[in-house]
Amino acid sequence: MQRIRLRYTKRGRLRFTSHRDFQRAFERALRRAEVPMAYSAGFTPHPKVSYANAAPTGTGSEAEYLEIQLAEARDPARLRELLDESLPDGLDIVDAVEVHTPSFADRLQASVWELRLDGVGVEEAEKAVAAFMAAETVEVQRRTKNGLRSFDARGAVCRLEALEAPADRPGDAACAILRLVVRHLTPAVRPDDVLSGLRATADLAPPVPAAVTRLAQGLLDEESGTVTDPLAPDRDAAPAASTTAAGPSAAQQVPEGPA
Repeated sequence: MQRIRLRYTKRGRLRFTSHRDFQRAFERALRRAEVPMAYSAGFTPHPKVSYANAAPTGTGSEAEYLEIQLAEARDPARLRELLDESLPDGLDIVDAVEVHTPSFADRLQASVWELRLDGVGVEEAEKAVAAFMAAETVEVQRRTKNGLRSFDARGAVCRLEALEAPADRPGDAACAILRLVVRHLTPAVRPDDVLSGLRATADLAPPVPAAVTRLAQGLLDEESGTVTDPLAPDRDAAPAASTTAAGPSAAQQVPEGPA
């Protein structure tokens, strides 16, 4: 049995697909691509697919992850191509690696988000960011199935900065970009929670809903506040895994260097 980890995107109008919608589309893609899936046991077998930390409905993403188990070995690069061709544009499979390391979920420690604030100037956004980051705690509320829940939105935020929006739209309307790095804690702090915090600390209220995109998720470097590729350990372990599988004879074939 082979396991493959995949990175996929939600772009454009497809950001409004729910996680369940994506699951259905992905299972159809598995059938169209004739992927030799491993199935669960029982009266209603299901393909063995594990999803990790899906983005909220309505947000775009460049870094969603899942893992599949195969009954027969396949080349990850070719498998990525076949699945990508079988999915609608906007749901794109952009990376695939064979699994060589455990505990993938533990590597998804933080996310990098981009929030596009149309109608908000950069200076106004910078002042709001400074007020938010200077606060020790920022209490916000979110409605859940059990009613309103209050929690701190500040503690999970590692980095927050305001940037000038690129000139990719016609007109001279103000537009600021927020770049946000947030730890994955419990309860999870989402970009809309940070926007609620900016409203509470600096009265920042964009005139239109923010366009939110997850740019990355993975291991968090605490010193730099950057997020690294969670698939890198599997890539790094691949040559070592191949050598181990080949046995001692493979090591004997490596030519020795000069004495």
